[in-house]
Amino acid sequence: MFRDCGGLVKKPVPLNQAVAMVPEGAVVMIGGFMGVGSPVRLIDEMVRQRRGKLTLISNDSARPGVGVGRLIDAGLVKRLIASHIGTNATTQQLMLEGRLEVELVPQGTLAERIRAGGFGLGGILTPTGVGTLVAEGKRTLEVDGSNYLLETALKADFSFICARKADYYGNLEYSLTARNFNPLMAMAATTTIAEAESIVPVGMISPDAVITPGVLVHVLVGKERAA
Repeated sequence: MFRDCGGLVKKPVPLNQAVAMVPEGAVVMIGGFMGVGSPVRLIDEMVRQRRGKLTLISNDSARPGVGVGRLIDAGLVKRLIASHIGTNATTQQLMLEGRLEVELVPQGTLAERIRAGGFGLGGILTPTGVGTLVAEGKRTLEVDGSNYLLETALKADFSFICARKADYYGNLEYSLTARNFNPLMAMAATTTIAEAESIVPVGMISPDAVITPGVLVHVLVGKERAA
């Protein structure tokens, strides 16, 4: 039994109940890099529950059958915002057929737009893409004699986060490349749902190892679906 210190303790929610919170047509950020560091149980449950017409924000679309590629395979994504789709032929084909809207964003710009959303900023200024097709329809500003694109912040209704460990306050520790996008996305959504490999008692994660503090985590996913 955990003592609820001012409402800080989070009781893990069954997987199906967590995903049931996501309505059709939601904007969802999903962490990971080529499927590595992606919350695979949450993704699988989204496919099982057929949560569709999604706007998906992710670094990439992984590969068919892998990570967020499973959402693409299932036809659940209406719009994709990502840095590249070169490793997923299904994504490419759907885009060419006009069945999937794809916005390609340079990887650093994508990360910074998500960070801006999490920090409450309206956007960022970047030299990346100035004078190219990326700049079409966007504002260009001159700062100290150099031109920059104004790229707007990215925010989501939900973020699905993959962590190595969580405690019952929702503090998260990541492993290796899972730190690329998961911590940024945890800040940039109205509701953050975290899937962890293990959930440990409070105090078992060193304060120095906490990358995402529990105040940013709204839902902690348990190991199993409810019966």
